[in-house]
Amino acid sequence: MTSARAGGAWRQRPHRDPFRLAWSAAPWAAAGYLASYLAISWVLFAVAFTAVTAAAVLAIFVVGFPLLVAASGAIRGCANVERGMLAQMLTAPVRGGYRQAAKPGIIAEVKARWQDVATWHDLAYLVGLWAPLYLLDTIVIGIWLTFLAGITLPVWYWAPRGDVGFGYVNGTQVHGVALGYFPHGASGPGSVGLYVDTLPKALLAAAGFLILFLLFNYVVVAAARAHARVARSLLRAPADPLAPARQVLTQPGPLGSLNNPDPERAPSGQPASAR
Repeated sequence: MTSARAGGAWRQRPHRDPFRLAWSAAPWAAAGYLASYLAISWVLFAVAFTAVTAAAVLAIFVVGFPLLVAASGAIRGCANVERGMLAQMLTAPVRGGYRQAAKPGIIAEVKARWQDVATWHDLAYLVGLWAPLYLLDTIVIGIWLTFLAGITLPVWYWAPRGDVGFGYVNGTQVHGVALGYFPHGASGPGSVGLYVDTLPKALLAAAGFLILFLLFNYVVVAAARAHARVARSLLRAPADPLAPARQVLTQPGPLGSLNNPDPERAPSGQPASAR
């Protein structure tokens, strides 16, 4: 398998130093990949799921054969969008490989497309794995954005008003940000956490969020790479099971080529003068 077919190497390499990692493009590219999946994948899931469901219902009728072809085309198109998004993580494009019909005709086209393992790999990724991948990306991006917003807390801690905050405030009017559990307001009984209503508290909270953000960047990169590995393994061209046999047939064996490349030597390995 060539590097282009497999997607190449990772586009960004994370640093061990958390400060250098945050300054590099790795966590931002990883977050961009996860966010783009959250923004687009639900549309691709809806298209692929609708296409395969409609095709399955009408597959028992001859008139449904053109719809089967169209459904497989829609699935391929959705898979190609996902392959394009992988360019954010990989240095080489991930290319799909689909079986071509052996002869013309709608029936031959249907068989070629729906007996192709690549079509089912696309469906497994677009439909079967959509829910767990979407949930994973949502959790990771949500936590990462929360930590990132917390770093800027000194700028806007004074703005929240009313009966809500980052934490829980049970029907109590607040002025600031509640980081924790405050059932009876900032100074009420049973409170757990930090109630940010002054600049020193906001600076203290921002420092804590900064540490959490620096450490969580490794989680973001790891999650994006795990997602990309799953996508690459299912969306790339399926491996050819006959590739090893073809390689043996196309390469010279241990006895060398049957053609004699050196006219100065006889086939037996003796000089040409000894013939």
